[in-house]
Amino acid sequence: MLSYSPLHARLENDLKKRKLIEPKERLLIGLSGGQDSLCLSKILLDLSKRWSWDLAIVHCDHGWATDTGIAEHVRGIVQGWNIPFYLKTIQGLPEKEEEARKWRYQVFTEIATNQGYNCVLTGHTQSDRAETLLYNLIRGTGSDGLSALNWSRALTFGVKLIRPMLNITRKETGQFCLDYDLPIWEDAVNQKLEFARNRIRLEMIPYLAKHFNTQVEQHLGQTAEILRAENQYFQVLVDDILAKVSGPDKINRKALQDLALALQRRVIRSFLGHYIHKMPNFEQIEETLFLLKAPNGSKTSTLPGQVLLVVEGDWIVVKSLNKSIDP
Repeated sequence: MLSYSPLHARLENDLKKRKLIEPKERLLIGLSGGQDSLCLSKILLDLSKRWSWDLAIVHCDHGWATDTGIAEHVRGIVQGWNIPFYLKTIQGLPEKEEEARKWRYQVFTEIATNQGYNCVLTGHTQSDRAETLLYNLIRGTGSDGLSALNWSRALTFGVKLIRPMLNITRKETGQFCLDYDLPIWEDAVNQKLEFARNRIRLEMIPYLAKHFNTQVEQHLGQTAEILRAENQYFQVLVDDILAKVSGPDKINRKALQDLALALQRRVIRSFLGHYIHKMPNFEQIEETLFLLKAPNGSKTSTLPGQVLLVVEGDWIVVKSLNKSIDP
């Protein structure tokens, strides 16, 4: 059996090309027991001597009936690797995708911070990236949502979240686990069609691959990568514009009128995000756009958080129905 497979080489190449991880770093790997995280853990373990990494594994037990036995299964695997193992269990967590994801990242951040790991790595693949793009597209999103699941982002000060397998498909991780005889835990939750992401994974992606494009996952992943780079570029422009045209609780509408519509929307989206404590939706942005050329005294309907926008001369001013603004 090869100790350094083509998949080892591809992942190592992405680490170097994208400068995701440096030698001698302390890495905390999220291991669910599924094929993707098993594949990632095995590859990083095999590469650790070449890179002088200090590795550890964290497993999150959601306390659901379907999780019974998985923690001990993962513990048994990690014992054979002779590296530190952290197990976190919770009771009463709602069986919902978003709740579970939020809790896991809280756990990752807490352990990494307390134990001195500067990188947390997860087994997200190109397949996950394609599914996330479709999931967010269906719910309604801008290009930020379509380019979600980036290669890295900050979890907290001094701790990065790294997703080094975004060029690798789920099919490939499954074959890798077979080749290396890795004991995959088949999570029953992943088969529940009441979860939207599962329906996309089990029904939509196969349908698209069969009837439209056999390389649908790869091409959607590439689209997400293109959008990610474009979003980074636009954000630099937006930050510069916003610094010039906005003041405390206000933005100069005259200065925005000659901008391209795409930039107007992005600047307004960024501005509103300081006041409504969530990303503004399309309707809220369009309502604000109307104020760029509206008569003096025009105003929006109430935005989330009891926020109101009012035209006062050249400015769109943020007002609060609660008499206080906390940007």
